[in-house]
Amino acid sequence: MWFFIFAELLVFGIFFLAYAFARARNVELFNASQLQLDRLSGAINTALLVTSSYFVVRAVERIHHGAARACAYWLAAAMACGGAFLLLKLGELGAKMEADISMSTNTFFMFYIGLGFFHFMHVVLGMVILGAVALKAWRGGYSAAEHTGVETGASYWHMVDLVWIVLFPLIYVLR
Repeated sequence: MWFFIFAELLVFGIFFLAYAFARARNVELFNASQLQLDRLSGAINTALLVTSSYFVVRAVERIHHGAARACAYWLAAAMACGGAFLLLKLGELGAKMEADISMSTNTFFMFYIGLGFFHFMHVVLGMVILGAVALKAWRGGYSAAEHTGVETGASYWHMVDLVWIVLFPLIYVLR
């Protein structure tokens, strides 16, 4: 899993560097396009993912104490935050589509939509992973002595959160 996480971080890092170089070549376009984003939505999504990571930390803490059902509940809460993130992101992207904004609108929106979709899919995968871990925890498949799967799923989820913590200021805030 660590190899996979590092590979994913490398891919996102390359996209972030490409964004930075493209932005440096056309600061005015990027600044003007950025003003069309819903910063509040982005901030709420940030709060949702940070909260979900807290819930995942609580799940790991609970399984360390042998509380598998409580672990599953915390993971379900994290997935609920992830689901809210996805719904808000879909609304945001839907508003862009209604405004006839697409990846071909300009370079900024190519990155905004491309990076957003790539991250969106990682949230979906993270929720699938957390769901599988929660189900196994609920069924008693983890304990205080054997909880590697919980920690592995948590590590992936934290990577998804970390990427958003970089993506949000890069796309929505930095001018």
